[in-house]
Amino acid sequence: MGSKITVESIMGMKGKKKIVAVTAYDYTTARICDKAGVDIILVGDSAAMVMLGYKSTTPITMEEMLVFCKAVSRAREHAMVVADMPFMSYHISIEDALYNACRFIKEGNADAVKVEGGREFKHVVEAMVDAGIPVMGHIGLKPQTAPLWQGYKVQGKVVDDDASRLIEDAVAIEEAGAFSIVLEQVTYEVAEMISSRLSIPTIGIGSGSSCDGQVLVLHDMLGLYEYSPRFVKRYADLSSIIADALTRYRDDVLNARFPGEEHTFHMDAKEYERLKATSIAMGARSERERENQEQKEEGKGRVGGEEERVGVGEGRRARWRGGGRHQ
Repeated sequence: MGSKITVESIMGMKGKKKIVAVTAYDYTTARICDKAGVDIILVGDSAAMVMLGYKSTTPITMEEMLVFCKAVSRAREHAMVVADMPFMSYHISIEDALYNACRFIKEGNADAVKVEGGREFKHVVEAMVDAGIPVMGHIGLKPQTAPLWQGYKVQGKVVDDDASRLIEDAVAIEEAGAFSIVLEQVTYEVAEMISSRLSIPTIGIGSGSSCDGQVLVLHDMLGLYEYSPRFVKRYADLSSIIADALTRYRDDVLNARFPGEEHTFHMDAKEYERLKATSIAMGARSERERENQEQKEEGKGRVGGEEERVGVGEGRRARWRGGGRHQ
């Protein structure tokens, strides 16, 4: 696979080699992605829905994203790791944006961050790049805020205030210093125009084949997540395979077919005989200790009864001496 993928590597692929990107969230799957030779592993805020069960990407926090980012970064040897800046991590101020981006680089060991938004976040991208942090842009469908406005709709269908705006957004993000830009659910025609106009690579997700690269969520392409957008190509149906495996495992356990002899460890025969002898001796000793304890308890009971009777007798005599019989 060669050396580690860098920003320079990705930018150098423009017009020469398609960029292969995958969204993954954990060590195990990221390691498989890396060994498969993908160029970019995106730690997407879609983890909110896929991994944490939220209804949208909006609720996920920096702390939650950092857990996923750290896991993916530990797995990779070749691929570039890009961390998605979650909602509110860069919206309030430049200071917040820089602080959170730096956390992804320092704590998450990411190589770059992804910022969702167009011209309205040009100043944020500029500040990050000026601070030495590589930035991947993201325009078109913006999942962090789409549910608040028009929903998950295809972008770039109309020229006025839609297709033109997307092109302007792409240019602005490039001017801000981004090294690449994601185009999500953009019409083929607009994606082609943007890809031709920009000098930085475009990475499409549901935006056609004219982009310089493609990205899919691993769980979507492998059939692990119950819902997949129309633009996803399923390369496997792992959900059915896993369900079948779990059903067979359950049946094997219930019918005592698992674990089998091949899954079992044994003692040496002589050691086993020694263990049985030791166990018998320990059992006999425990029986003697139990009997001794019972005898002690019985002895305590007899002594306690005598003391009680003596105490009652002394009390009666004391009352007699004190004239208690007249009271």
